Amino acid sequence: MDTGRGFIVNQLPVVDYSGKLVDLILRSDLTGEELLPLSAVIMAGGGGTRLRPLTENVPKPMLNVSGKPILEHIINQLRGAGIRSITITTHYLGEQISTYFGDGRKFGVTIDYLAEEKPMGTGGALGLMNFTGETVLVMNGDILTQVNFRAMFDFHREHGADLTMGTRLYEFQVPFGVVECDDVTIRSLVEKPVQAFFVNAGIYFVQKPVLSHIPKEVSYNMTDLVQRLLAERGKVVSFPIREYWLDIGRVSDYNSVASEYGSSRDDGSRE
Repeated sequence: MDTGRGFIVNQLPVVDYSGKLVDLILRSDLTGEELLPLSAVIMAGGGGTRLRPLTENVPKPMLNVSGKPILEHIINQLRGAGIRSITITTHYLGEQISTYFGDGRKFGVTIDYLAEEKPMGTGGALGLMNFTGETVLVMNGDILTQVNFRAMFDFHREHGADLTMGTRLYEFQVPFGVVECDDVTIRSLVEKPVQAFFVNAGIYFVQKPVLSHIPKEVSYNMTDLVQRLLAERGKVVSFPIREYWLDIGRVSDYNSVASEYGSSRDDGSRE
């Protein structure tokens, strides 16, 4: 899995003599737990205005899904991937987050906090931090996903990327027949076509030198950083996320995931 190909293989199918798939071997099953040489930053400072009234007294990352805050699900997944050092950025009702998670020891990680006096944007918050490692994982604090962080990190390294963006295929159907015209002459008619785009999934791997591009003490979005890297011919690559992924941005999203995980809408209580 390390040397058989020109790239690292993270999963291998197991088939029987007839060629039928019977199992899947994961790299983690063979190598055991291995810490990744990077830290993670979770952006948890947003006001969650689109989720009102759910977020009137609770920060969005602390909404309950299946008996745990969204943020706890994220931290557990990062720990399972071998990431032990985590920084959480806070702003709106941030004390609820820092009180719940503390220094992170009871969750098997080390957590520190960057409390933003004003919203800085993902890039602006990163510009205020100091990192010892060469790579940092950055993700939004309102995402539930089963993406393989190890596979994404391997992908980032294999491509020698300055920044790797997790992307998600998004499809929608135009509810009408689409007409293509040449002047007044109709050339084609497609009934309710499906449009497909890759969208930003809010998960990034970033090399430390990239952070020098971020202006200090100003609000700066991650999209601004990506655009600047592209303008300067930096290497920015896309990692398609095919696993479960949901950005909990609307009440309907939260209701959907709460139902899926067997949980009801949360009022801020914790288990």
